[in-house]
Amino acid sequence: MLLIAQRVILADSWPRRLIAFGGGAFGALALAPIGFFPAFFVPMVLAVWLIDGSGGESLWASLRRAASAGWWMGFGYFIAGLWWLGAAFLVEAERFAWALPLGVLGLPAGLAFFTALGFFLARLIWSSGAARIFALAAGLAFAEWLRGHVLTGFPWNDFGMVLGGNLVLAQAASFFGLYGLTLLSVLLFASPALFADVKPNRPFLAAAAMVMAGLAIFGWWRLQATTEEIKSAKLRIVQPNVPLDEFRADRGDELLEHYLRLSDRSTSPQTTGVADVTHLIWPESAFPFILSRDPAALAKMGSRLQNAVLFTGAARVEGDGREAEYFNAVEVIAGGDIKESYDKMHLAPFGEYMPFAYWLAQAGITQFVAIPGGFESGASSRLLTSPGLPPVFPMVCYESIFPDEIADRINSEAVRPGLMLNVTNDGWFGNTPGPYQHFAQARLRTIEQGLPMARAANTGISAIIDPLGRIIASAPVGVEAVLDGSLSRSLEPTLFSRHPRSIPMILWIFALIGAYIRPRSI
Repeated sequence: MLLIAQRVILADSWPRRLIAFGGGAFGALALAPIGFFPAFFVPMVLAVWLIDGSGGESLWASLRRAASAGWWMGFGYFIAGLWWLGAAFLVEAERFAWALPLGVLGLPAGLAFFTALGFFLARLIWSSGAARIFALAAGLAFAEWLRGHVLTGFPWNDFGMVLGGNLVLAQAASFFGLYGLTLLSVLLFASPALFADVKPNRPFLAAAAMVMAGLAIFGWWRLQATTEEIKSAKLRIVQPNVPLDEFRADRGDELLEHYLRLSDRSTSPQTTGVADVTHLIWPESAFPFILSRDPAALAKMGSRLQNAVLFTGAARVEGDGREAEYFNAVEVIAGGDIKESYDKMHLAPFGEYMPFAYWLAQAGITQFVAIPGGFESGASSRLLTSPGLPPVFPMVCYESIFPDEIADRINSEAVRPGLMLNVTNDGWFGNTPGPYQHFAQARLRTIEQGLPMARAANTGISAIIDPLGRIIASAPVGVEAVLDGSLSRSLEPTLFSRHPRSIPMILWIFALIGAYIRPRSI
């Protein structure tokens, strides 16, 4: 190990860049769907040695070399973890295929600047011994937090998902949340780099091993708990598996009939059809028409769905003509009437709205979803209600990957919800890692908040999840399915749910203090 460390530290130019890039790419094996979390040891250990080898003739030269290594490592990590985004550009290849390199290479190149910043900040407070592990954890944790917030944020595949993707280790999210797991992931997986020191800090290494063991023991203990079932709720989730090219206005009646047939499917002697279901859930943007302006469709749903209450994704519009405003919504339908709705607040850039739309339109660049002018963001958060269910907290598509926003929305409500509802359509990405990563991140929200989740995805993964993140029922990617299941009661508010910002901040401050245990030397 000492020999490998010396070669990494002394590497220069392209060998140094390739080491960083390869290490980052290998680390992506820790993410869904593979989920081999020990793979993250490779990039984090290499990160320590690369920053060790970042010395230069001046402070600025040293910082620049560290940032360069960080950029190449981030570039490898994000290319390996996000290559599947290219599938979205091929759904309407005649319109978007030319822009595929922007998604597959351009986005990872941009995101890699956050990793570069993390290396830059770590090198700024770098020192010898175990203190430098804290410096790396503080620098990368801050950079990952920024990535989740700057320019509306994109925390997809945050380093914290290395622990958050493992159900046992993820239980720590009930205390620390995603960004706390980020700091712990860097700290724990970078620690073995100390074995290559002339005098390894064995007490620190033992402490790191004990922390990892403690996370595993805590997770195992927490998962021994049983949850109480809500007897008044019999959920049915419909996964229609409709190809995106079939979402056309001329197929609206056929799609609605497809949903209604699936909703009334017999799945067991106890559930012979929709009459034995209290609540139905359909996925995001289920209709290629405006449901609220189609009384015939609503009447048909009212007669066919009997007494079941439907939660469905749907486009919603206010106003007419040039004044029309479109919203990506969740609507609650009972007896053929729309009772309530929630409008998505955190829209996906380039998918649901176009940043710098006027200038990009001049270059022929438009958003993926063909809505005139794009969707509008919802004005405020709200809970949805239905007899037999606790208050429902709705999330549309990738709103589920933002832990801070979700915690803030929940804490702003007068009452605590008892169910998280996530409707999505990951059909853009086919059977690639994308839908698996999206599901893993959504599931982590249940652990952070201590709330169960019902998730309806057009092409998968649909699931019913308990408040400990355990999957009660699920449907895989790429199949038509109907899921029946019970709803678990929520847990008491977790520490993270009560203090979603202060807990990760306290961890970060401790890491920063740890980085100053010994005098700095650059």
